[in-house]
This record gives sequence, C-alpha cells and structure tokens, in this order.
Amino acid sequence: MSQNNQTAGNPSKPRVAVLFGGRSSEHAVSCVTAAGVLGAINKDKYDVIPIGIAKSGQWVLASPDTSQWSLAGSSLPEVAPSAETVTLAEIGGEHQLIVAAPNEVPQELGTVDVVFPLLHGPFGEDGTIQGLLELSDTRYVGAGVLASAVGMDKHFMKVVFEAAGLHVGPYIAVTDRQWRKDPEAVRKQVDRLGFPVFVKPARAGSSMGISKVDSLEQLDAAIEAARRHDLKLVIEAGIMGREIECAVLEGRGTDAPRTSMPGEISVAGGTHEFYDFEAKYVEDNAVALSCPADIPEEAIARVRELAAAAFDAIGAEGLSRVDFFYTPDGEIIINEINTMPGFTPKSMYPQMWAASGLSYPDLIDELIYLALNRKTGLR
Repeated sequence: MSQNNQTAGNPSKPRVAVLFGGRSSEHAVSCVTAAGVLGAINKDKYDVIPIGIAKSGQWVLASPDTSQWSLAGSSLPEVAPSAETVTLAEIGGEHQLIVAAPNEVPQELGTVDVVFPLLHGPFGEDGTIQGLLELSDTRYVGAGVLASAVGMDKHFMKVVFEAAGLHVGPYIAVTDRQWRKDPEAVRKQVDRLGFPVFVKPARAGSSMGISKVDSLEQLDAAIEAARRHDLKLVIEAGIMGREIECAVLEGRGTDAPRTSMPGEISVAGGTHEFYDFEAKYVEDNAVALSCPADIPEEAIARVRELAAAAFDAIGAEGLSRVDFFYTPDGEIIINEINTMPGFTPKSMYPQMWAASGLSYPDLIDELIYLALNRKTGLR
C-alpha cells in the first residue's frame, strides 16, 4: 500500500479516524472542514487516520495533506475513488480499519477508538453514518441517530421545536407528492405566508439550493432549484430581524450543555442578499462575525438559554450551532439547529467558541474527550 506509513499507530495514543467527503452536495464543504480539523488536531496526543468517502460512497485512505482538501485551488476539493477500499470491522473484540483491494489479501490498519464524522448533509449528517457506527459499536463525535435525523430535516426540526415550546416562524412543508399533484395549492399556501419567503431543501445544508423569493412569479423557479437538492422542501416566511447564532457544546457527565457567547453575522452587501454558499465558503470578506453580538445583556442570556433548550429538545450530543432571528421589538425566533456545523477557517461555530475563550485545538480535543467517554447503544 502506498500510504501505509501514515497508519503506523502508537498504541499509547487514542486513534481517531477523521471521516469526510460523502455522497451529498456538501461533499466539498466536508473536505474543507476536514482540512481545518486535520490541521489543528493535536497529533502528539492522537493517532489520526484521514478516511475519505468518495461521491460514489467508497471509503478510501485519504491524504493527510490539508492543502489537498482546502479551497485554495481553482476547483472544489473532492475525494477520488481508489482501487483500495477501507472498511470498519470488529475483529477479536476490537474495531479495526481494514484495507481491501481486488486480488489482494486484506490488510489491517489497526484499531479505532473514535470516529470524527465531518460529514455534512444527507448520508452523513442525517443519522445514516451514526447508525452504521452504532451497529459496529464504535464511539463517534457528535449527535446520535435520532438527533442527527431530526436536526437534518428542517420540517421535523420545527415540529420538535414547537412541541418544546420554542418560538418558530411561519412556514410550510412541501412534499414531492404535494408539488406534483397540486402545485396551485402550494402556491396558495405560500401566498398566504406573504412575501418575501425563503425556499429551502428540507434536508440540505450550507445554504445549498436556497432562494429568496419576492413574488409569486419567482416561486416555481425557486422550488425547482431547491428540488434539485431535495424533493422535500420547507418554505419560510421572511422575518425582519438580525441573524444571531450560538454554539452549544455538550456538558461533561450530567452537566448541562455549555453555550458560547452569541455571534451576529452580517453579509457585506455586494451580490449577497443573504448568507448563501458563496458568502460562507468562497468569497473572502463577504461576511463578518461580531461576537458577542451587539444586543442587550438580557437578550444574550435568553439566546444562550434557548440554544441549550433546542440542543436538549432534539436530544443532541457533542456539538450544535443554533440560529435565531432577533427582531426589532426584541423577539427571539429560532430558525434552525445544525448538529455538525462547519469547521472551516471561516466557520462560525469555532469562531464563537474562540471568542468565548475555547481555542480551536482545545475545542477539537474536548469533542474527542466527550466521544471517548460516551457509551454506544441506547443511552
């Protein structure tokens, strides 16, 4: 194997498999997130194995060179398929990484103590990879199966938030069957919401496929654009308010979730009407984060309280970022929760923790600690 050198583990150090890429439209974002984590993780403390998932779903042994997974080049990073496939198996009571290639004897790469799944979107952030890891009795960073699935689906996320007594803005959910059977009924529902609205794929992230719609005439095109990412949609009434975010970190043992100081995102004009994909990941200086947000002390305290409540409402673990609107009359409306927020150099989750006194490397270390000290299975 050409990359065997990187797998010679130190048995005295916990082995962390960093899993990234994946089958979703957020494949490149996941690669960029991995570049950040691979560059910051304490390699004196952990034995790190990068595992990429190609768009085909194949697991491969990936390069540890972070420049290969960054946005520095002219094209988006991508995990390439390989003749060698990596699998996770239990052998002799231990979780082992196995590399197999056609007509070759499978090779063991050693044990895995914890998986850090840096996967965004469907087939990674939605409970699917979490289910696989639970079936293999492998510890992993982040939310479990149900919390990941609920946090990925903007419709059911809102249903759970409403049941928990959190204030959610007006919205409708549109299934594939509803749109194909009676699009006029959908248009009437949207018209009752009032314009502008935001049309979103229900189970995509990184602002993929989202459109701001100012009139009924623009609606069909926005719906079709969103349906390219997910056949189920959420259409939300536009809310006049400032975008406030709060980072949540699971407490140790029986401790309550920890919350960062809230941050505020501002989009620096130009071609961006809202916090879209290009503003998040591509264009430098397109967005700015103020942390702590310039809102009253009582509002800061309330945002932190609500962020922890949202984390508990879906049963999240590890980490989450919770997004709110703060209206001119002081109302705080929850927008969504993200159970695997980005870890890119421009990502808000690590920036808010850094502004709250927890550095990026220490944050990664704490997430691994939480995963190593959490049992698998029902809990």
